[in-house]
Amino acid sequence: MQLKQFLRSSSFGSCSSKRSTYSRNFDLPEDTPATEILDTGPEYVGGAMLPIFLNDLRQNSDLQDLVEVTLELDDNSIVLCSVAPTPTHNAEGNGSEEEAPNGFLARSASAASKLRRKFSWIRSPSVRSRTSAAPSEDDHFQFHNHNSNHNNTTNTAREEMKSKLKLVRSKSTAQRALGGLRFISKTTGESDTNVQWKKVEARFDALAKDGLLAREDFGDCIGMTDSKEFAVGVFDALVRRRRQKTAKITKAELHEFWLQISDQSFDARLQIFFDMADRNGDGKITRDEVQELIMLSASANKLSKLKERAAEYASLIMEELDPDDLGYIELWQLETLLLQRDNYMNYSRPLSTTSVGWSQNLGTRSKTRNLVKRASYGLKCLVLDNWQRGWILLLWVMIMAGLFTWKFLQYRRRAAFQVMGYCLTTAKGAAETLKLNMALVLLPVCRNILTWLRSTRAKLLVPFDDNINFHKIIAYAIAIGILLHAGNHLACDFPRLINSSPEKFALIASDFDNVKPTFKSLLTGIEGITGIAMVILMAIVFTLATRGFRRNVLKLPPPFNRLTGFNAFWYSHHLLAVVYVLLIVHGTFLFLVHQWWQKTTWMYISMPLLLYIAERSLRTCRSEHYTAKILKVSVLPGDVFSLTMSKPNGFKYKSGQYIFLQCPTISSFEWHPFSITSAPGDDYLSVHIRIVGDWTNELKRVLTEDDSSACEIGRAKFKERGNVDQRGLPRLLVDGPYGAAAQDYQNYDVLLLVGLGIGATPFISILKDLLNNSRSEEQLDSNTETSASDDSWTSYASSSAASSGKKKSIRTKSAHFYWVTREPGSFEWFKGVMNEVAEMDHKGLIEMHNYLTSVYEEGDARSTLITMVQALNHAKHGVDILSGTRVRTHFARPKWKEVFSKIASKHPYSTVGVFYCGLPALAKELKKLSQELTYKTSTRFDFHKEYF
Repeated sequence: MQLKQFLRSSSFGSCSSKRSTYSRNFDLPEDTPATEILDTGPEYVGGAMLPIFLNDLRQNSDLQDLVEVTLELDDNSIVLCSVAPTPTHNAEGNGSEEEAPNGFLARSASAASKLRRKFSWIRSPSVRSRTSAAPSEDDHFQFHNHNSNHNNTTNTAREEMKSKLKLVRSKSTAQRALGGLRFISKTTGESDTNVQWKKVEARFDALAKDGLLAREDFGDCIGMTDSKEFAVGVFDALVRRRRQKTAKITKAELHEFWLQISDQSFDARLQIFFDMADRNGDGKITRDEVQELIMLSASANKLSKLKERAAEYASLIMEELDPDDLGYIELWQLETLLLQRDNYMNYSRPLSTTSVGWSQNLGTRSKTRNLVKRASYGLKCLVLDNWQRGWILLLWVMIMAGLFTWKFLQYRRRAAFQVMGYCLTTAKGAAETLKLNMALVLLPVCRNILTWLRSTRAKLLVPFDDNINFHKIIAYAIAIGILLHAGNHLACDFPRLINSSPEKFALIASDFDNVKPTFKSLLTGIEGITGIAMVILMAIVFTLATRGFRRNVLKLPPPFNRLTGFNAFWYSHHLLAVVYVLLIVHGTFLFLVHQWWQKTTWMYISMPLLLYIAERSLRTCRSEHYTAKILKVSVLPGDVFSLTMSKPNGFKYKSGQYIFLQCPTISSFEWHPFSITSAPGDDYLSVHIRIVGDWTNELKRVLTEDDSSACEIGRAKFKERGNVDQRGLPRLLVDGPYGAAAQDYQNYDVLLLVGLGIGATPFISILKDLLNNSRSEEQLDSNTETSASDDSWTSYASSSAASSGKKKSIRTKSAHFYWVTREPGSFEWFKGVMNEVAEMDHKGLIEMHNYLTSVYEEGDARSTLITMVQALNHAKHGVDILSGTRVRTHFARPKWKEVFSKIASKHPYSTVGVFYCGLPALAKELKKLSQELTYKTSTRFDFHKEYF
């Protein structure tokens, strides 16, 4: 059966006309029943994967008629113009050329000649392969001649691939594929192109020498600064199509090149991409040429591992597109791979793609269209997100205001007010708030108490995640109180006391042993010395705790550079122990107060101080008890190493919590926090540590370097469990676990876990825990054991989770994990976990999404071939080429609004816990989307954040 579709129009490709038409025809060998072709297993051809879109022809396999169907394709409709019968073909194909209607041949030849004239500027030595993708009548004749000289079976397979391509290459698929061949920018309309050309022209003027632009400067000139090698490949392709061999071009030639690479036509961009691979210009791409193009794309995206395996992936493409092993592919076959990318992607495992079948949850509430509704929406979001913080801060401010007012009025009625006035009352009011805040500032850093409180109903009212923020706010209030208290004493009431008349001083003479003090005596007394000392010490502490000093933002010359960094912050904070001693002494020797019960400083700070002392004592005792035995040390890509340690006796924790580690070999005082990456059911403890400072650098050195040999950076030092030589390894002390926002993940129906780089660590434990719980439920239901995995992660997996008996049903039914990283080597960190999820998550509980931001986004020509290879390899082998796991890696950053919208659609009337760990910038966007989608849909998003 032979079918021809012929669409007539005066425009083609990227034209301004609204109607877009094209000509497509395909042939099926008449000696082969249609049902035999259509029922050959998976609906893919060309290798075994290209989809067959001919199911609509299944209904009548005995037709041998040739029919001419004329259609007009509009943006929104397809118009059937005519269906005309034509003379019957000979079964053998003989005489078909003579019997073909002259009118049809004429129209075909006319259309082909018009297309050639319209696109004559893109003609190159490989154009003939392009025209074979949409054969004219002459091509049809050539096919029959070729068929007589080659094996019928081989030719039939290739012609069948062409036929499927003609059906696939509709307007919608071409537009989608066009996004995968972008050389310049997302939008290259006429105005944008003109604006960009002005910039290119300016760069040409700066780079050109004697009016000529060198080949190696072409990338800088067109904006491909970071991928000059790829730009050189584009340059060579454009020069070859001009049948020239030159290393320099003029501005006019550059402008011609610019028009070609910025053209919106799918055919034009595809031709450039093909010509980049077709180095010898014969219209055919060999395996070696495909390999060179893969290496060029890998180099542009800095993917060294992909570059090393370029030969393997080139063979994969040739196997798929050249099933007859002719040793080459043509343009239409490359086009086939590009157009079929989405179909390959559909073969990816559901854990790496957002599931379909969403409900109509979005848009259930009308959009805010006026100022009143927007204000109402903003107020509602503000209240929902901040009511816990709000009532805590309001209560705190009210207590401070009450204490200030009470003490202010108390001294307003005293005789001393007649001498020192409102300076005294303000100083005493500020002093009362200082007592309160010096007590409260200790509570947010009592980590053990907060961890316990997280497990109580207090978490419903108190935002424990903001403990450090509250600590900082109190510190600011202390600074203000110091300014008011010390400032009024030194600058106001002391001078008024010294200069007071004898009559006024007589009112308070008994408080000073009937001796009028001098300014020096006031400063050198116990009250003055302790007060000044506290101000100096707290000024040091506050200064070194600011971001500029603590984060090493300030670059000071030696030896002052020692004042910056975490160590300076950590040690200076211990000066506060001296401050509290001075505060008690200062509060005991007060002016104007003589009764012990009126000296209230000790009443404020005694209980919080005792709690904090008990907290620190507990940490010290527990750390001595929780000495960890190192089982495994692995140095991973991206300046990260992992520690696997034995779990101390009695050590219990929840997923999402963190621990503090101390290495006495490095420092006996420094403790550093790290998220736990092992699951509570595991019989070991693991953390992943990013090397960002002196302590982590030194820890890596002492763990990985032997005394006898230097450590090779980037190499892993593995030690088998239970067979570790402890003599050369340092002792590690463990303090914890401590609570974090992510530990409450089981309180949500759905989880959205977002980690940036090393920020994925708190969520790895959650994924492991979910998987362990899912496996436990399966074992309880089926009463059988799950086979153990051979993966490096599961080699330590504990069977206790599976045999722990009947457990409480977990509320969480679905988890979506988004990991965004810049380094492809980062995927090595948790490769075992991703493989374990892919292998053992039979219920589809977890969806994992990896995003690599260092690769040019999907749609850029520099990543097009990588995307093709990735899709093909994942479809055929189920393995991602970048991560080496079943989880597919996406390029660029996620479109977070789409992510939230899809989750809201998929899980209506559910509570979604959004947990984020990373840099503060993205937290604002995720928080805003959580509020917006909570308001607009029936799904509630509860946002939590952690910063690293």
